[in-house]
Amino acid sequence: MSEFRALSAATGEPVGPAFPVHGPAEVDAACAAAAEAFAVYRATGREERAAFLERIAEEILAIGDPLIEAAMRESGLPRARLEGERGRTVGQLRMFAGVVRAGAWQQLRIDPALPERQPLPRPDLRLRMIPVGPVAVFGASNFPLAFSTAGGDTASALAAGCPVVVKGHPAHPETGALVAGAITRAIAACGLPAGVFSHLTGPANELGAALVQDPRIAAVGFTGSRAGGLALVRLAQARPVPIPVYAEMSSINPVLLLPAALKARGAALGTAFAGSLTMGAGQFCTNPGLVLAIAGDGLDAFLSAAAEAISAAAAQTMLTNGICKAYAGGVATLAGLPGVDRVASGLTGEAGQGQAALFRTTAQAFLAESAMGHEVFGASSLIVVCEDEAELASVIGALEGQLTATLQMDAADEALAGRLLPLLELKAGRILANGWPTGVEVCHAMVHGGPFPATSDPRTTSVGSLAIDRFLRPVCYQNLAEGLLPAELRDGARGDGAPRMIDGTLTL
Repeated sequence: MSEFRALSAATGEPVGPAFPVHGPAEVDAACAAAAEAFAVYRATGREERAAFLERIAEEILAIGDPLIEAAMRESGLPRARLEGERGRTVGQLRMFAGVVRAGAWQQLRIDPALPERQPLPRPDLRLRMIPVGPVAVFGASNFPLAFSTAGGDTASALAAGCPVVVKGHPAHPETGALVAGAITRAIAACGLPAGVFSHLTGPANELGAALVQDPRIAAVGFTGSRAGGLALVRLAQARPVPIPVYAEMSSINPVLLLPAALKARGAALGTAFAGSLTMGAGQFCTNPGLVLAIAGDGLDAFLSAAAEAISAAAAQTMLTNGICKAYAGGVATLAGLPGVDRVASGLTGEAGQGQAALFRTTAQAFLAESAMGHEVFGASSLIVVCEDEAELASVIGALEGQLTATLQMDAADEALAGRLLPLLELKAGRILANGWPTGVEVCHAMVHGGPFPATSDPRTTSVGSLAIDRFLRPVCYQNLAEGLLPAELRDGARGDGAPRMIDGTLTL
C-alpha cells in the first residue's frame, strides 16, 4: 500500500508521519463493518448512546497538546484558534449527548384507534424516527477539528444511531488520525462494535467517490467547495438506490449597511468589517464576501475606514498551497470584471500567504455580471453601491442562496429592514442584526444552511441540534400489537422522559 504525508501550510514541505493511501478494498471493509455494526448500534438506548458521545469528548481532551501541535503544523492555524476549535468539537459532542437523552429527536406520535368514527374507523397509528444507516462524512479543510473527523456531521450521525465512515481531509491526516484514535478508544470503552466508526485516508478524489457509491452508505455529510459537493451529489444520485448528500458548499454572506446606521457609525462599521473579513485569512464559510449599501452619508467614511484597516492587514498563511492559489486566482478574476474597482489591498506576504482585497462596484454592474456573486474563498470582499431601496432589493433578488445575511441597522432603519426581511428569508438560512457573520454558535436554535448553493438541501442545518434530523427517517406502525411496538411507543411507556404527541396533543 502506498503512503502520503501532509504538506506544511506555511512551506509546502512534507510534515509529520506517513499515512496509508486507502483504496477500494479499505472502503469495502469499512462499509461492511459499518453495515454489520448498524443493527447493534441503532438498538442502543438513549443513555448508552449519550454516554458514548461524552466518552469521545473525554478521549479527545485526553490527547492534550499533541493534537493542537499536529493541527498547527498541518493547517497553519494559530494555537488559540485551534484550542477554541477543540472546545467547540467537544462541546457539540456533549450537546448531542444531551439531545439524545432528552429524546425529542424521536418525534414520537400516537394517534389511538377510533373504531366508532364515522364514516370510517381510524386505525391505531404510531410514529417514531429511526436512523437511516451508515453515513459517509468528509472532513473539511478549514476546520481540522470541528468540521472533520469528530466534527458536527460525525457527532450528529452518531447521535442519530448511524455508524460513520470518515474520509479524512488529506491536508491534516495526523490530526485526523489522533481524533480517530480517540473515537476508537471510546468505542472499546463503551463495548460497542468496532464498525461504528472507521477512518479512511488518502489524497485522491477516487477514495471519496468509492465511499459515496458503496451501496451500504445511506447518507453523506460534506463541507467544502461547490465543485466538490456537486460531484458527490451527482455520484449519489447516479446510484441504483440514490441517497441524500448534505453538502455545505458556497456562500458570500451579504452584509447590508442600512442608511441610519451608516450615517451614525460608518467609520466604526468599516473597521469592524475589515476585522471580520481578514480574521483567519478569510477562510470561513460565513466570511462577509459582499457588502450592500445605498449611496449616501456615511458610505465614504465606511469605505475610508475599511480601506485603511485592510491596507494595514498582514498577509496570512492559508490552509494549503492549493487554496492559496485558488484565492489568488479568484481575486484576479474579480479584479478583471467590468465595472469593478479595487478599493484596497492588504500587505504582501510570502508564498502560501493570502493578501486581503476589497473591491467596489455599482448595482447595475453587479446585476449585469453574475460572476461578481461567486465566492472567493479568502479575505476578499466586494462592496455594491445602490442608488436607492429599489436597486438594493433588485440586488438581493439576484443573489444566490446564502448561509447568512447581516443587517447593520439603527432604530431609524427598522421600517426598511422590515421591508427587506421577506427578501432575505428567501436567500439565507440565518439573518443577523448588528453583528458579523463569522462565528457560528453551536446551540439548539442555530441554522448553518441555506438555499443552493449554500447547501445542497435548504431544509437542513449542519450546526445545531437540528442537524440530527438529516440522519433520521420516520416509520409509522399501524395496528401493531403492544408487544411488537418499540418500547417508547407502547401505551405504558411513561418513565423514559421523551415527549410524545398523543392524538395531536404534546405530552411532556
